[in-house]
Amino acid sequence: MSAPSAPPAAVPDPAGTTLAVLLIGPAGAGKTSVAKYWADHRRVPTAHISLDDVREWVRSGFADPQSGWNDHSEAQYRLARRTCGFAARNFLANGISCILDDAVFPDRPVVGLGGWKRHVGPGLLPVVLLPGLEIVLERNAERSGNRRLTDEEVARIHGRMAGWYGSGLPIIDNSQMDVAQTARVLDDVLARSIASPPSW
Repeated sequence: MSAPSAPPAAVPDPAGTTLAVLLIGPAGAGKTSVAKYWADHRRVPTAHISLDDVREWVRSGFADPQSGWNDHSEAQYRLARRTCGFAARNFLANGISCILDDAVFPDRPVVGLGGWKRHVGPGLLPVVLLPGLEIVLERNAERSGNRRLTDEEVARIHGRMAGWYGSGLPIIDNSQMDVAQTARVLDDVLARSIASPPSW
């Protein structure tokens, strides 16, 4: 007589789980729009934390990376990331999920994923949002103020983000998706990441 087969493993439901997500991508990838939508439509309390917003809390003396990456802008980036990490841990400790967004570069370990893991915790789930270059150029053109970059800068950033391919991190190409569709795919990706966390 054969042994009874094990019941199928339940697929994790990210919509009802308290978790921390790091949404990575170039300028114009749609990180902030997707993060806000995803946070707005969850069944559990969820916060959205944008590193760019936190960096811009500094008014006088703001070191804009567009003017050149230097010790001053790097120090403000590190401070903003640490502040985001404090906020995320505080939310998580109180049962509130969070999604953070940042343009983390695979070739820049000094401001890379290690710092996010250190400040938020090892349970942080990174996901890369990487649409095609023509899409990020279109979206960047709709921006204003210091959030709008030159086409050359957008292309350079997008090219560096291609380093995430082969990294083992989940990548979503949202070139042909609207925000709601991308958020649904993000939930699918997170369900897989919860069941089998990526090593990073």
